[in-house]
Amino acid sequence: MDNVKNKYETIFVIDASLAEDQINAITEKFKTLIADNASTESVDVWGKRRLAYPINYKTEGYYVLINFESQAEFIAELERVYNITDGILRNIVIKK
Repeated sequence: MDNVKNKYETIFVIDASLAEDQINAITEKFKTLIADNASTESVDVWGKRRLAYPINYKTEGYYVLINFESQAEFIAELERVYNITDGILRNIVIKK
């Protein structure tokens, strides 16, 4: 039962006011984290978009969508890293 893997989808929004190299570094950090702990199915970089409502007085964010398959234990670690990373405005992980 330990090897049961589920399919997940995560979207995270990076502060668009950061420099481009900082945005790329955060994106690569999460791509690598997910690739090391799960099997990545697809990575879709949506780029800079207008937010539906201001978050911390920001009106634009840089969106990244990643589909992956992993064990349930990894999700708690992923959310923990999202929460301690500066520059992440919002994130969500959804089980498909």
